[in-house]
Amino acid sequence: MDLAQLTTPQLLLLLTVALPGAAFLGLAIAWLLGWTGSERVISRVTGLTYVATTLSAFTLFARMLGQSEPSVTVPLGPWFEVPTYSFPLTLFVDPLSMPLVLATSVLIGLVGTFAQRYLHREKGFLRFFLLLHLFGFGSVLVFSAGSYDLIICGWELVGITSVMLIAFFQDRRRPVENAIRVFAIYRSADAGLLIGVFLLHHAAGSAMFSELFQGPWPGQALTGLDGASATAIGLLFLFAGAGKAAQVPFSGWLPRAMEGPTPSSAIFYGAISVHAGAYLLLRSEPILRASSVAAWAVIAIGAVTAIVGGLSGRAAADVKTALAQASLAQLGLIFVEIGLGLTWLALLHISGHMVIRTLQFLRAPSVLRDYHRIHAVAEGRIASDELYYEAMLPAGLRAWLYRLASDRGHLDTILDRFFIGPLLALARLLADLERRRVSPFETPRPSARLAPVLGDPNGRAEGGHHG
Repeated sequence: MDLAQLTTPQLLLLLTVALPGAAFLGLAIAWLLGWTGSERVISRVTGLTYVATTLSAFTLFARMLGQSEPSVTVPLGPWFEVPTYSFPLTLFVDPLSMPLVLATSVLIGLVGTFAQRYLHREKGFLRFFLLLHLFGFGSVLVFSAGSYDLIICGWELVGITSVMLIAFFQDRRRPVENAIRVFAIYRSADAGLLIGVFLLHHAAGSAMFSELFQGPWPGQALTGLDGASATAIGLLFLFAGAGKAAQVPFSGWLPRAMEGPTPSSAIFYGAISVHAGAYLLLRSEPILRASSVAAWAVIAIGAVTAIVGGLSGRAAADVKTALAQASLAQLGLIFVEIGLGLTWLALLHISGHMVIRTLQFLRAPSVLRDYHRIHAVAEGRIASDELYYEAMLPAGLRAWLYRLASDRGHLDTILDRFFIGPLLALARLLADLERRRVSPFETPRPSARLAPVLGDPNGRAEGGHHG
C-alpha cells in the first residue's frame, strides 16, 4: 500500500481506524517496558486520540455527504493468500457504517473523559484505558470492515474486551464468575458468524461486500447465493447477532454484565457493543431479503425480546439493571424493524438509542443521589409507583408475570441447561483428557484424586473448592 496514492477520504478513514489501535499499542508497549502509568499521561493520550479520531471521522462524513457516491474504500492488500483463498484487508464505509463510526468515536471519547474522574486513583486505571482503546479499535474495525472476514477480527476484539471489563473488579468473585458466563455465551453465539462466513465462501466464493452486494445500501442486489444458502447464512448471522445483542434466548447475560464499571457499562451495553449484532443484520440486509424464513425469525426473536425486556425492566431492583432491560426492549424493536425491511428507521433508532442510553448510564449514579436528596427534602412523602395498564389484568396473571419478570423470563435456566452446561461439560472433559495425557519424556504426575493424599501442593480433590 502506497500512502501517497491514497485520496483524502481514504486517508481520513485509515486515520480513524488506526488511531485507537495506535493508542493501545503505545500504552501497552510502555507498560511492558516497566512504565507504571501516570493518570495525567493516560488521560491526555486518550483525549488527544479521540479528539483526532472524531475530527477525522466528522471530516470524512462531511465529504461523503457532498459526493454523488457516498462510499469510501481503502484496499490495504491481502493479509495472506493460498491457491483457493485470500484474506484481503479492505476498509469500507457507506451511509450505513459511517454514522456508526462517527458515533463510536464521539461516545468513546465522552466515556473516556468521564472515566478519568470516575476511576481516579483506581488501581486498574491503566488497565481500563488499555481495554477502552482496544475496544475502540475493534468497534471501528467492525463498522468499517469491507468484508465479513475482517468483521470477525473486530468482533472478537469487542467480545474479549467486553469480558475483561466485566471482570474489571477482579478481587471480587462475582464479577469474574459473570465474565466467564458472558464469555461462554459469546463463544457459543460467535460460532454462528464463523460458520456463516465459511458457508459464504463455499456458496459464493467470497465474503467481500463488493462482490456479494451490488448497488448502494439499502436495496442492494444479492449475487452468488440461492434461496437455501441465503436462509442458512441468514439464520447463522441471526444466531451470532442475537448473542452479541443479548436477544432471546441470550438475554440473561446482559444484567450480569453490569458488574463492570459504569463507564464500560455505558459504552458497551448502552452504546456500541450491543448494537454490533444489529449492524451485522443491517449489513446482511440483502441476505435477509432473499430469505423470508430468516427475516421472520429476526422479527420473532426481536418481538419476544422486547416483551421480556419490558416486563423485566419493570421488576428490576436497581437502576443499572433497569437500564439494561430497557436496552433489551429497544434492541428487540430494532430487530423487528430490520426484519420488516425498515432499514433507515433501524439505523436512526440505533443512532438515537446509542446516545440516549450512554447518557442514562453515565447519569445513573447521580440520579440515585438526587433521588435520595429529594426524598429527604419531601420528608419521605414521594408517591409510590401505581398500576397502569396491568391493572386490567387478573390478579393471578399479574402475579405470574411478576414472577416471570423477576426471573428475567427464566432465560438463565434455559442458558444453563442448553448452552452453558454442555459447554462447561465439554471443557471439563477436554481438561480431564489433557491431564490424563502423559508425554513419554515426562514422569507421570499423580491424578487430581490422589494429589491431596500424596501431598501434591498444587493438587485439588475432585469437587473441591477452586476459588
